[in-house]
Amino acid sequence: MSQRVDLWVDPVCPWAWVTSRWLKEAALVRDLTLSFHVMSLALLNEDREVSKEYAALLARAIGPVRVLIAAAERYGDDTLEPLYSALGLRYHVGGDHDLERVVAGALADVNLDPDLANAAHSGEFDVALAASHHAGMDPVGLDVGTPVIHVGDVAFFGPVVTPAPRGEAAGRLFDGVMAVAGTPGFYELKRTRHDGPSFD
Repeated sequence: MSQRVDLWVDPVCPWAWVTSRWLKEAALVRDLTLSFHVMSLALLNEDREVSKEYAALLARAIGPVRVLIAAAERYGDDTLEPLYSALGLRYHVGGDHDLERVVAGALADVNLDPDLANAAHSGEFDVALAASHHAGMDPVGLDVGTPVIHVGDVAFFGPVVTPAPRGEAAGRLFDGVMAVAGTPGFYELKRTRHDGPSFD
């Protein structure tokens, strides 16, 4: 029986992007059903002190998550993965950080109504966004970021890995992550990052 894996992401987070690519690889070598969901770094950090540069990014980052929620409400949750992937290919892989252009291009890439881009500047979907955000984040606590993964009753932040493992290496990482995350009382395994995210 396929194992359901739920992943919460914000499109501007490069680490979430790499983790999403790893999970897609892992699903090719393990019997996994991967479902994408939306969290928001803007919501997560709304009451925190952050740098001016990061605050400026967060102010813009709310747009793509609103668009994802609007697309899911109109077309269904199955829309989230292809639209998120289209956003990430433009933003992370392509290096285009003009979010207005990225959103418009991604909607075109997956043949969705271009008027969904208007959701980026509307609070119409913020209640649904908050619900999705909290569904993902509350089980792990709000002192983490994205990616957040739920597998059954096991919920955790991470893994933060770069580049995304491929083939059987992706499967082995999934096995190992589940072994530690599923251990009662296990909370943290961490080391200093020396490399930035790789999108290869």
